[in-house]
Amino acid sequence: MGRLFGTDGVRGVANADLTAELALGLSVAAAHVLAEAGSFDGHRPTAVVGRDPRASGEFLEAAVVAGLASAGVDVLRVGVLPTPAVAHLTGVLGADLGVMLSASHNAMPDNGIKFFARGGHKLADELEDRIETVYEQHRTGEPWTRPTGDGVGRVTEYAEGFDRYVAHLVAVLPNRLDGLRVVLDEAHGAASRVSPEAFARAGAEVITIGADPDGLNINDGCGSTHLALLKAAVVEHGADFGVAHDGDADRCLAVDASGEEVDGDQILAVLALAMREAGQLRKDTVVGTVMSNLGFKIAMEREGINLVQTAVGDRYVLESMKNEGYALGGEQSGHVIVLDHATTGDGTLTGLLLAARVVATGRTLADLAGVMQRLPQILINVPDVDKSRVATSPELAAAVEDAERELGDTGRVLLRQSGTEPLVRVMVEAADIEQARSVAGRLADAVKSALG
Repeated sequence: MGRLFGTDGVRGVANADLTAELALGLSVAAAHVLAEAGSFDGHRPTAVVGRDPRASGEFLEAAVVAGLASAGVDVLRVGVLPTPAVAHLTGVLGADLGVMLSASHNAMPDNGIKFFARGGHKLADELEDRIETVYEQHRTGEPWTRPTGDGVGRVTEYAEGFDRYVAHLVAVLPNRLDGLRVVLDEAHGAASRVSPEAFARAGAEVITIGADPDGLNINDGCGSTHLALLKAAVVEHGADFGVAHDGDADRCLAVDASGEEVDGDQILAVLALAMREAGQLRKDTVVGTVMSNLGFKIAMEREGINLVQTAVGDRYVLESMKNEGYALGGEQSGHVIVLDHATTGDGTLTGLLLAARVVATGRTLADLAGVMQRLPQILINVPDVDKSRVATSPELAAAVEDAERELGDTGRVLLRQSGTEPLVRVMVEAADIEQARSVAGRLADAVKSALG
């Protein structure tokens, strides 16, 4: 059996790859592993369980709850809430683990299971490996002690989770949002109630699109992966700007008043300056990834802010932040982590903080985002190659050296191996987009020649 856990939990097509049996078994295994890891101090363990609105989330939630309760865990069902809400509630309620059912920005047929440890933190690789090991032991027939009588877990609806999370979001803001008109695209996802409520409580005038989930329309032509509707709505309503989330609302992208996209790098740049001004940007450092736009790096250097770059994936950004004590990090895709207020990327929190900066400065989002100039970024996937030889091929090394020499200080080259497919990703940035296209095309040919 291959590894079940990917970069962000266990995902697959619901009822095909991700079945009720798998969800139940993983939940039992997680209860056992996290009970041991947390030691539980002799008290009955508790879990917070939430989901996004996907139709498949209904039966998968039932399976997860059944697995946890059968292992002696009391369950607080919070219903449809964003991933960061489940993480937050796991922490503030003192729960021993949290479970979120979502496939984030993926299409509706997919779903996923994400576990949080005590405190609302993502699991380390070794904990995920232990859960898989225990799951496999149970699957192949190894017996486990099943509680009976009053030892089985109890299941409670925790409707207060919505208000508690929204109150937390609003309390974080440094100023109110009165006078701001904002369009919110909720991707027919988990933040369809939360985000409009939080912005409205903070004083903003709110216009919503993509906020009518029916279980089948999540991420369907809307949200952070499809910005066209938001761009049109912002211009139509004369809004100050717009915010787009994905299905589980751990991402935030924005659109300025003229309908131009403001991506995760630009949002990070705006928030980095705001946090430094407030004395909250610890070590004057922001964490990005190797895919952060070169324009972001140039802007941070100009502003005297250090940039630490990690491997691609918000889990690696978070790991660096926690290990080194940094306060802000994120990805171009809109995963932004403000560690003083969240244990994971939080799209609603990010949008609120961006809005607060617009109101506090009296400047437009376009003006604020202009702190950095996005350099054209060309990405080409080269399939059917031996990705394991990327770092050892002399022919490819020579091609990369030639490309870097041609680009000079105005561009950069990055080759990445896919984690799951036999392909190599060629990324080239340059101030001149035609130069970027030309260099990327030649590098893609070199990859095919050297590794094909």
